[in-house]
Amino acid sequence: MRATIVNPEALGQPSGYSNGILFEGGSLLFVAGQIGWDRERRIVSDDFAEQFAQALENVLAVVREAGGEPANIARLLIFVTDKEEYKSHLRDVGSAYRQLMGKHFPAMALVEVSSLLEDLAKVEIEAIAVLPVGSQEAEKKATEAAPAEKGGEESSDEKSSDEKSSGEASSDDKTES
Repeated sequence: MRATIVNPEALGQPSGYSNGILFEGGSLLFVAGQIGWDRERRIVSDDFAEQFAQALENVLAVVREAGGEPANIARLLIFVTDKEEYKSHLRDVGSAYRQLMGKHFPAMALVEVSSLLEDLAKVEIEAIAVLPVGSQEAEKKATEAAPAEKGGEESSDEKSSDEKSSGEASSDDKTES
């Protein structure tokens, strides 16, 4: 897999992010918005920088579980409930970022929102990562380890014969002519 940073001269030199990052080869991983809570779903602190660090660590936990690393992240979308609070904690946020991501700066955007679903959350981070070929084993392991949720989508093996005969043949239904 090859990554190329794309920073057109016409846009000036970015600071702390890249205007674009082109990945060739690999699989896309879309990481749902992560907030600053722990495994018991408790917000770790009222401090903005600590919530940021935990939210980013939660993003990285998903990326690592799928077989990736911080350098595989192509895009971060950061939602904050108060951009002035973000700016006032920028030094600590930057320190936490560098500790977790090193000197990798994917394409990023920061958006101020009026609130997040979890009332105590001040920041939520989404990500898109491009994982190298071969990380699919980790993806398969993560999928197999995940408990089935009530009301979740059935796998193709669990679909009824009526669903399979609705016009889409499964790989088991295909025969050679």
